[in-house]
Amino acid sequence: MFAIHAANGANCRGRSRSPTVGDAGPVYHTGPVGSIGQWILSQDLSSFDAAIVCLDMLAYGGLVGSRVHQVPLETAVKRLEIIAKLREKAPRLPLYAQSVLMRLAPSADMKNDAYRAQLARWAEISPDPSRQEETAQLAKVIPATALADYQQARLRNHTINQKAIEWVKKGMIDYLLITQDDAKPQGVHIAEGQRLREQIHQQNLQAKVALQPGTDEVSMLLLARFLTQKAAFTPKIKVYYSSDSLSKRAMPFEDRPLTTSVRYQIESAGATQVDKEADAQILLYVYTSRQQPQRAISFVNEIKEKLASRKHVIVADIDPVGNVQGGDSVFSALLIKHQLLPALSGYASWNTAGNTLGTALPQGVTYYLASQRFKQPKTALYSAQQWFLLNRVLDDYYFHTLIRPEANRRFGKPGLGALILDESRNKQVEAFCLDRLQGYLKTLEQDYFTSKPFASFCQRPQHLQFSLPWHRTFEALIDFDLDCSRKN
Repeated sequence: MFAIHAANGANCRGRSRSPTVGDAGPVYHTGPVGSIGQWILSQDLSSFDAAIVCLDMLAYGGLVGSRVHQVPLETAVKRLEIIAKLREKAPRLPLYAQSVLMRLAPSADMKNDAYRAQLARWAEISPDPSRQEETAQLAKVIPATALADYQQARLRNHTINQKAIEWVKKGMIDYLLITQDDAKPQGVHIAEGQRLREQIHQQNLQAKVALQPGTDEVSMLLLARFLTQKAAFTPKIKVYYSSDSLSKRAMPFEDRPLTTSVRYQIESAGATQVDKEADAQILLYVYTSRQQPQRAISFVNEIKEKLASRKHVIVADIDPVGNVQGGDSVFSALLIKHQLLPALSGYASWNTAGNTLGTALPQGVTYYLASQRFKQPKTALYSAQQWFLLNRVLDDYYFHTLIRPEANRRFGKPGLGALILDESRNKQVEAFCLDRLQGYLKTLEQDYFTSKPFASFCQRPQHLQFSLPWHRTFEALIDFDLDCSRKN
């Protein structure tokens, strides 16, 4: 959904295509791989500029399906023959692909509550020779079938990743992004990643294959990369951190320092990081100082100064602890109060650092290209850009930070866990959240909808919609109509 909106803002309106949202399947069920494959091959690929494919969806039926061993290796390989068919049908079509390096913890499915934490711990410490005794104790309490399923799924996925690298070498895939799903600095994934890096280096594919943290946001990164290549232009980005010390730490659910993750994300988006602001077209502000509210004030003032100088600014608000997974209350409120959000080139604050960076960065890169290189008509450009910014504010800050904890408490699950709902309760929670969201939308009247450039071009948003497509509160679908055809 986000990639489609980003494409609409980059002069791709009417030419961006994807399977319908419903084709992805419920959260604990695999997607209809066959129908998605048929959809791909039914397209008139001669009219496409590029294709972005998720190998996990095609091989296993989705990200959650990749974490279990329901699909044998042979079946996964057979399903991925569609890549060769796509290449045969469109030999010159640029093909960008994503594949996932499996996360440490299994998905919480209510069936594995008794041992899920122990299995995650086993995955973290089992490679450590000094933890052999604890590893053995954990193996005794984890059902043997569950441990075997986990190991087989990892082996299958690793083999598919190795094959995907081979497909790059053969020219079937033009650029491959292998992304590390939720992880830690130690665990079974480290050796897998190292073997993949060795394969990439041995085959001299560093310019065509990357391995970095993240998962859900990757289609946007690949879209931005395609657009930079289409424009034959590499945006230069200068990065500012609110905290130097936190920038050197690994963020929650990641296995490397934040500075490294940022550099990888910038490169994957088709841009490059520079040391001097004078050399940059885009400025990236990374906020992690949630334990220092005073830093929010000074950081917002820095952003405000750059926007006043007509700089292209991206803001990534990252949770350094993992206990919010949405926008910081102090920082977000200040961005709204000072009317800065509608003027940003990119903004995000959801879940992991990779999710946030991989959403805000490509939005900012895409907006820069659309406004400065592609010369997109203002109506389409502002409609897509302002829709995206407002959607992130409503989702990342108002829903995840303010509404979701209240909904979890009210409907029976404290904390950040994904509240699983039956059909009836799902509708109740959706109605509750929509009502709260409409109230918060009204509070934006003074500080958001009257600010530039929003007030110069856009009408107030209409027809706000809210749903929980996977019957849990961990992810929401927020949509609305936004008309930015007003003449300035």
